[in-house]
Amino acid sequence: MRFYVNVDHVATVRQARRTDEPAPVRAAVLVELGGADGITVHLREDRRHIQDRDVRLLMETVRTGVNLELATAADVLALACELRPMQATLVPERREEVTTEGGLNLGSPESRRRIGGALAQLAAAGIRTSLFIDPDAEALAVARELAADAVELHTGEYANTRGARRAAELERLRAAACRGRELGLAVHAGHGLTYENVIPVAAIPEVEELNIGHSIISRAIFVGIEQAVREMAELIRRARQPFGPGAEAAGLAHH
Repeated sequence: MRFYVNVDHVATVRQARRTDEPAPVRAAVLVELGGADGITVHLREDRRHIQDRDVRLLMETVRTGVNLELATAADVLALACELRPMQATLVPERREEVTTEGGLNLGSPESRRRIGGALAQLAAAGIRTSLFIDPDAEALAVARELAADAVELHTGEYANTRGARRAAELERLRAAACRGRELGLAVHAGHGLTYENVIPVAAIPEVEELNIGHSIISRAIFVGIEQAVREMAELIRRARQPFGPGAEAAGLAHH
């Protein structure tokens, strides 16, 4: 299980004052010291938090790997191909949204052509590619058809529900992860994962990478970012031990 930490919200705090602190690149150093396997950043078309300079500095300083999240905007694609991060994850993007609200729309021929073209452009630059999708069989089939290397399953519905609905969403994630592996796709997951809900998702054996950001940055306000990363890394490690998902109570007791 690889554990990537999204440092977007470090930049969100900085951009609230349009100053030079806190710096995502400094946070990334501590995130790596805390045990993360890589750094994720989303360079949005409107540059609301992460800036081009941040990505350039991260590419120069990160010792693990950078997963660059991006939409199919031409200027962001061009920057990705220039900098060649270890991985690029195509995500949906709407300017009016607060955060990403779901997986990519792969239903229309136009969107498939656009996303397929972006994947080909990234692959030609030697970048490993991933698609952020909802956990359903049709999206997985399209991801395979478009020759993505990996998919990141949107865990937002799981994270935002409770009780029987959460259990159903977890089963949906498990089924999608299994199907993705059968199709030859690497399976990642992320969005809305917290210290309280991460263990059942981390315990899905086909999921090989988690991307988590907001919950860790929130926790870091109180305990520091290196400690916050260590705590999440321990929960993820625990999920792969023999007792597996039953350890969810340990995550709840953590706070």
